[in-house]
This record gives sequence, C-alpha cells and structure tokens, in this order.
Amino acid sequence: MIAVQENVSLKKYNTFGVDQKAKYLSEIGSERELLEVLDMDKFKQIPKLILGGGSNVLFIHDYPGLVIVNQIKGITVTEESSDYIWLKVGSGEIWQDLVDYAVAKNLGGIENLSLIPGTVGASPVQNIGAYGVEAKETIQNVKVAWLENGKIQSFDNSQCQFGYRDSVFKGKLKGLVVILSVTFRLQKNPTSFRTDYGDITKTLQEMNIQNPDIKDISRAVVTIRQAKLPDPTKTPNAGSFFKNPEIPQELFEKLKTKFESIKGYSLPNNNIKIPAGWLIENCGLKGYREGKVGVHPKQSLVLVNYGRATGQEILDLAKKVQQTVTQKFGINLEMEVNLIG
Repeated sequence: MIAVQENVSLKKYNTFGVDQKAKYLSEIGSERELLEVLDMDKFKQIPKLILGGGSNVLFIHDYPGLVIVNQIKGITVTEESSDYIWLKVGSGEIWQDLVDYAVAKNLGGIENLSLIPGTVGASPVQNIGAYGVEAKETIQNVKVAWLENGKIQSFDNSQCQFGYRDSVFKGKLKGLVVILSVTFRLQKNPTSFRTDYGDITKTLQEMNIQNPDIKDISRAVVTIRQAKLPDPTKTPNAGSFFKNPEIPQELFEKLKTKFESIKGYSLPNNNIKIPAGWLIENCGLKGYREGKVGVHPKQSLVLVNYGRATGQEILDLAKKVQQTVTQKFGINLEMEVNLIG
C-alpha cells in the first residue's frame, strides 16, 4: 500500500524553504500509485495539492489536505519522422534532465529553456518560457488524471489553451487534475536557433562561438542564468516572481517620453512586453532587503528568503514591489508564483 505521512513539514518540498506543514503527504512514483491514493476513502472529500519540484509555489499557511508529491519518471520515444521525434515524458522528471537528454541527442526546441527549475509536469501548467521560447511550441499533448474519480484524459495542444505563463491547467482545471505525462515534438539535428532574445548572442560572442550548435545554445543560457539567478539550494527562491507585463503600444509610447531607457518587445497582438525586472530595478528596489526577505541584487525579478522567512513575509514584500511599480509607472505586476493558503 502507498505510504501516507501525517503533519509533514513542507520545507524540503518548496524552493522558498518555507516551513509550513501538510496535514497529509504522499510521494507517488507511478500512475498506479496515484490512482491508489486517490481511491482512499479518507482523502476523497479533502483538498489536494500536487507538487513537483516546488519551484513555483509560496505557502502562506499550513495545507489542510493531502499534498501529492509527483515523482513519475520516464522518457519514451513514441513517434519518429525524418525531421522530428516525439518524446513522452513522465511529469515527475526534473525539467533540466529532459533538456540534458534532448541536447545530448541533438534534439532541438527546448535548449533555450535550460536551467529552468522544477519538473516536466509544471511546463504545460505555466507554459514555461525563456529567451524567446515557450513550452507550448513543442508540447503536443498532456495526459492527466481527474482528482475526483481518477479518470484518465489527454489534452492536445489547442485544448491546453496556452497563454503567456498560462494554460487551462492553471485556469479552469486548477486543482481538478494531475498531470501524468507530457509529449513533446522535438526537431532532429537542428541548424537554426533562437538567439535574438536576451544576452544569448552576446554570450556566444564572449565564448568565441561563431556557428553555435544546440550544446552551445544550452551552455550559453546556463551561463546567463547562473550569473543572474541565485541557486535555490543556497538562497531559497522561486525564480521569477512576477510576469513581464504586456501593455498597449500607446501607453508604451507615453512612458517612453518620460522614461527614455524603458525597454519593450513588440508582440503579435500589437502590445508591448515590458521586462518586469527593469521596472522593479528602476523603482530602486534591486537589492532591497526587509528583514529576512529581499529582492535579489543581481535579478530584480527574484525575491529571496534570507533565512527562515514566512510565506506571509515574502508575500508582503511582493505586494510592496507591486505597489511601488504601480505608483511610478501605472503598470500592475502580476505574480507568476502560485500562492497556497
């Protein structure tokens, strides 16, 4: 029978290192184990929370229900053509392990997403993205189980309703399903790469690489991220805490007259995406510290726990950042991290 623990500290299960407790917790390593725990009578009427790497959650209070820690592993080739390969990946696989697998086999599509923390199951929920690439570009389908009855269902790319750091799993299906596996379509032996976003081109030049291959792109992204982002095992954090806001072109032009150095990236819908980190930094909050929490001194998008901070203390800092940005720029920052409790 699958093991279930009671009154378990969640500190090691979230990268913020917040020490809240779960009333019940079970680590599951297969679909069978998941269905077994869902079928237990004592858990049918209580709330359930699925955790992968715990890299995108902030616990504000103890969790009153069952926390299911997803450790479903496996990478399987399900289909292949002359140009592409389809990989079915267990949702509990570490995301970087999948990236390493793809890079080692020269399979293109997710190399720009190197070193993003968390598990594969989080990739469709958040539609994770970095350096001009989003997970939705390679995700073919997502297999889920309904928490209410254990029914298995697959969602194709369009049914996932992907948006910017968003999906149906983060919206109307939040708390209703658990992701079992994700199937990706990756390109065999890619020859062209997305290097026009962020510092990839600059970093490749610094590495003296003229004609990069997939390993070079991944290595450049890892170099950039390691230079800017704190290691959560040393300085607890959840990566980017805020989404990059999208604003109308007219508002951007208006802000440009007042803040000449403001940065913006044009989107297909004619909106402009503004780097949230730039907004926070230009509010003078880069490196700001308040007690046990602070804004990281190298990357303003990251809030960090400097030691035994509560989830509420981190949330209070996040709200202060939001209010300060709104007051100066008239732009509302949306949290990317999921608040629990």
